[in-house]
Amino acid sequence: MEAFAATLPQQGRTQNEDAFLIGRGERPFAALCDGAGNAERAAKRVLGLFEKLLNEAAPEQISEAETWARWIKLLDSSLLGGSQSTFVAVAIEGSEVTGACAGDSRAYLVNREGQTKILTDGAAKHRLGSGRAQAFPIRLTLGAGDVLLLLSDGAWTPLSPYLLQKAVASAAARHFSEVPQAVLQAAGRTGRADDMTVVALRIV
Repeated sequence: MEAFAATLPQQGRTQNEDAFLIGRGERPFAALCDGAGNAERAAKRVLGLFEKLLNEAAPEQISEAETWARWIKLLDSSLLGGSQSTFVAVAIEGSEVTGACAGDSRAYLVNREGQTKILTDGAAKHRLGSGRAQAFPIRLTLGAGDVLLLLSDGAWTPLSPYLLQKAVASAAARHFSEVPQAVLQAAGRTGRADDMTVVALRIV
């Protein structure tokens, strides 16, 4: 797996309330959170707990949607009554991707033909910490040339699927590590109204 990320704070601010985590070990994974309230701490707290849950799970559990639904409930409870956070994460086994989303951070697939699909279309908007977070399952098989993206709402809101695909294609033609920054540049062309984070993954 190749995985790269980039993040920028809201224009005029230095504190970034988004957070991301990439694991490139025996269990490759990527996760992104967008905090609200004591946001930076909330997002990092969620990512730390998620990594612990992932590391303690058996390999067969990670591929089960029920496991991710249980994790979302635990993460929701961990923030209950305090700060809230979105959550979108995936784990990769070979070419198989399993994950979940809660809140309005999104996962996209830009496939080798240049088609762009929102993988989390229909996910509930309730954030972790609301007591109403629901796991929206993510499951797909990545092929050669497919790009999986995790985006906070600050990054995806300004971009149509066409503009997102265009940014990915032009950057990937140079080097895959440039994809996240190219997406941020496209999203921030008219200013950064919110924190922006992009994680890009592909199978090699």
